Amino acid sequence: AVVEMGANHQKEIELLCKIAKPNYGYITNFGKAHLEGFGGFEGVIKGKSELYDYLKTAEQTILVNENDPIQTEKTADYSPKITFGKENSDYYFEEFSKDHFVGLSFKEDKAQSKLTGSYNFTNLCAAASLGFHFGLNFSQIKTAIENYTPTNMRSQILERNGKTFVLDTYNANPSSMAESLRNFSTFEGPKTIIIGDMLELGEESDVEHQNILYLAESLGFDKIITVGKYFKKVNEHFESYENSEELSQVLKGRKIKSKNILLKASRGIALEKVLEFID
Repeated sequence: AVVEMGANHQKEIELLCKIAKPNYGYITNFGKAHLEGFGGFEGVIKGKSELYDYLKTAEQTILVNENDPIQTEKTADYSPKITFGKENSDYYFEEFSKDHFVGLSFKEDKAQSKLTGSYNFTNLCAAASLGFHFGLNFSQIKTAIENYTPTNMRSQILERNGKTFVLDTYNANPSSMAESLRNFSTFEGPKTIIIGDMLELGEESDVEHQNILYLAESLGFDKIITVGKYFKKVNEHFESYENSEELSQVLKGRKIKSKNILLKASRGIALEKVLEFID
């Protein structure tokens, strides 16, 4: 069984570990998610590391991305562990991309995914490393990577009416939002971003939403549109809407001309609703 452990408060991962009793564990990243419930970024690190605490006590195996300094530090004295990311790690992969899609190469072999963004390269590396550990060969790993088509609003790319949409509306936090914007800025041609509120940030909400607007402006997008009350509070220069329904009404009578359009927001904004109103 593969179990995704979600949490927005400390001690929740600890409880889930007692229920699931995992034999292997991997923390994808330590991002600025659920800051309100975790009590700030240090609380995020502490809360997610409850998985490490359980695995260490139970003498089970940890998967470690050695390009992540927090993961490396937290697991420095730990064994057994499976590592990837560095040339001297257990498994080492190199990144390549084609037509906005990221892939990984292993020695002389390559696997091309239907995912976008360098952050998904790390996810591919983690999956491939576990595959190797459990005895799969690269041909089997390549088949799995190349046959997966995202349909769950996570890094999903849609082509419609001559436009390219990046639909990433399942979730958002300051870390993932920044990565999405940087990746989208590499697309060729005119680019419009429609970004919605990042929820559960507590006292950090204003500054984090403002920082994202600063980043978006610096990346030179043709148009910036925000959706949600938190962005609206700090958005002084760009088009802004209270919710997805309000933007949908506007889009019924107006076209977005850009060839490339990014939609990114927390799940509670339901930003995918505006997709049907974009010609």
